[in-house]
Amino acid sequence: MYTHLRLFFTTALVAATCILNVPARADEPTQHEAEKVVEGINQAEHKIEHNLEESEEKFNIGQMIMHHIADSHEWEITHGVVLPLPVILYSADRGIEVFSSSNFHNEHHEYNGYHLVHGDAETIVPVDESRVVYDFSITKNVASMLLSAVILILIFTSIAGFYKNNKGKAPKGFQSAMEVIILFIRDDVVKPNIGPKYEKYLPYLLTLFFFILVNNILGLLPGSANVTGNIAVTMTLAVLTFIVVHLNANGNYYKHLVKPDGVPIPLLLIMIPVEIVGVFMKPFSLMVRLFANMTAGHIILLSLFGLIFIFQSIVIAPVISLFALFLNFIEIMVAFIQAFIFTLLSSMYIGSAIEEHSHADHGH
Repeated sequence: MYTHLRLFFTTALVAATCILNVPARADEPTQHEAEKVVEGINQAEHKIEHNLEESEEKFNIGQMIMHHIADSHEWEITHGVVLPLPVILYSADRGIEVFSSSNFHNEHHEYNGYHLVHGDAETIVPVDESRVVYDFSITKNVASMLLSAVILILIFTSIAGFYKNNKGKAPKGFQSAMEVIILFIRDDVVKPNIGPKYEKYLPYLLTLFFFILVNNILGLLPGSANVTGNIAVTMTLAVLTFIVVHLNANGNYYKHLVKPDGVPIPLLLIMIPVEIVGVFMKPFSLMVRLFANMTAGHIILLSLFGLIFIFQSIVIAPVISLFALFLNFIEIMVAFIQAFIFTLLSSMYIGSAIEEHSHADHGH
């Protein structure tokens, strides 16, 4: 896309220059002058195409973006600084095997009968295709989730310790800021949507909110993992909400699925499938919304930085850097918004499933 835009604007500029340099004799046009203009444009086009092809061979923006947003068996902090991660494989013939991913750093990316396949997603496959191997490796996304779990444990144990050691005293500093967020989620998100029984679900919803928030923010740091931009992670979070909803749903919820209130019997053949599809569309929407928003933000930022290497201009670089910095602030806001929306919708789905009366709207 960037190549075509650059080619279009450069060609237009060259054409305009050539046309303006032709002697202004509109009343006596000559075929020779027209041929010179066309020849000049063609030569400029060929030169531009040649330069752009050479530039694209040196720098592939699509490959760069996929490299940064995809999962990997090693954690690249910055160019040339790589943290190898443990590879954990299980097969019936060999049992459990554990080794470092740095063993794949060779010409063929092979080690001990295994081959590391690079693509849109890295996979480890046995050289002997007849073998069946299960990969339980600690990848970059898994390592980042473990890191976020450690951060959350440290944050909340420190907050709990403060309240334990300072009973009756007002919180200060970081504890005060966290209290505002926790009370906001409790009083403005969970309570209104779930009702009097909210305390049973508050720990889950707070954990959900802070897990998504911390991973969203970590994903904005240079060299970090794109955890919430991985659809397997967002799918797991959505499935957890689905399980919580349907394990705690009352009879009115299930009755509404097979006999919606106020629906004539002849229409039940249409409405029952619609209701059942709606049950699965809720977690699907949770999964896709978080995945798409976070991935799109990463792709836009990486695309902007890629333009610097494509145009290779000292004039364009500062402009793109300032614009990318502005977008980064927007991404921080999006990180909070997406955590809030996921928690809000989860609390709405839980609340609609446990309502006592039969006229629940069931999150529609």
